[in-house]
Amino acid sequence: MKLIVKLLAGMLAGVLLGLYAPDAVLVVMQTFKGLFGQFIGFMIPLIIVFYIMSGIAALESDSGKMLGWTVGLAYASTILSGAAAFAVASNVLPQLIDSNVQTVAGAAAIEPLFKLEIKPLFDVMTALMLAFVFGLGIAVTGAARLREVVEQGKDVVELVLSRVLVPMLPLYIASVFAEMAAAGTVFATLRTFGVVLVLAIVMHWLWLAMLYAGTGAAQGRNPLTLLRAMLPAYLTALGTMSSAATIPVALRSASSMKVSSPVVNFVMPLCATIHLCGSTITLVTCATAVMLMSNGLSVPGWDVMLPFILLLGVTMVAAPGAPGGGVMSALGILASMLHFPEASLALMIALYLAQDSFGTACNVTGDGAIALWLDKIMGRQAQPAAEAAVQRG
Repeated sequence: MKLIVKLLAGMLAGVLLGLYAPDAVLVVMQTFKGLFGQFIGFMIPLIIVFYIMSGIAALESDSGKMLGWTVGLAYASTILSGAAAFAVASNVLPQLIDSNVQTVAGAAAIEPLFKLEIKPLFDVMTALMLAFVFGLGIAVTGAARLREVVEQGKDVVELVLSRVLVPMLPLYIASVFAEMAAAGTVFATLRTFGVVLVLAIVMHWLWLAMLYAGTGAAQGRNPLTLLRAMLPAYLTALGTMSSAATIPVALRSASSMKVSSPVVNFVMPLCATIHLCGSTITLVTCATAVMLMSNGLSVPGWDVMLPFILLLGVTMVAAPGAPGGGVMSALGILASMLHFPEASLALMIALYLAQDSFGTACNVTGDGAIALWLDKIMGRQAQPAAEAAVQRG
């Protein structure tokens, strides 16, 4: 929650500086914005390589059938949620966003002191392929030394994220909003922000309602009772903004739905990493809005968005378990597949972070539905009662 407060403070400070600060201050801010944007671009392939490689390498398990079903269900939920979000956003947002007011890529009146190009080691698709090849190779061969290198690389990237990238984001956002304020487009952008955030949160709730209604109908359970059982996990995720930090509460909530202990203990920690339906809804909704708001961008059809959503579901495996991790992992394919320029990527960061707690809460609550389905597939519904009888005996 501190990050959200800092983000909002950065947006406000940027607006005020853009309106009232002398040009010298704005020049310094735009110089920082350019340098930090280049640094983000340099880090994106490293995030993808080390996090996706580590995630795939960790998917080895003796419970092969359970693992396969969990990954399949989580991926299906993520893809369907993203497709539903685009279907809604592409039809609703054009009615709510004034297409005559293109707010993002307005004329930049302030030029930076200098520009420095920091090229990434490789492009996004190369990073994805490298992560898949070596991640699968580690999982199959059990290469201990290579796994150690990957984990240590992941630790370094995570340190950069937690100590540099995330703490500096409010200042970066302030620079972006200062530029928009100086160009006279900031207030139209802020009005649109509110509309997009409300729509994303409503779609989180609708997706959870559909997910649990379908699960309840298929298994003869009351969906309201199931949702009530997951409510403590939802509220905890709202406060922590972290799926990992919510795992202890999520385990208890899933157990209260009478899901067997082996399934709960396997599914909930794993889905905290691989099942990001709420984050996907937010990213697709915000991306659609930013394309409507940006000069030079237009909302594509399903021929472009469906491959984007399919790849986004895979990329979410790379999402670091920290506030803003989802959007940081998605920046690469936003730039490569949807051709987002730097200003649009900055707006995506701001929009995502503003609702990150709600997206995380949707992720965690959706994990309970995955656990219910896996429990039924594995045929373990009767096990909790048997375990309780053994304990009483």
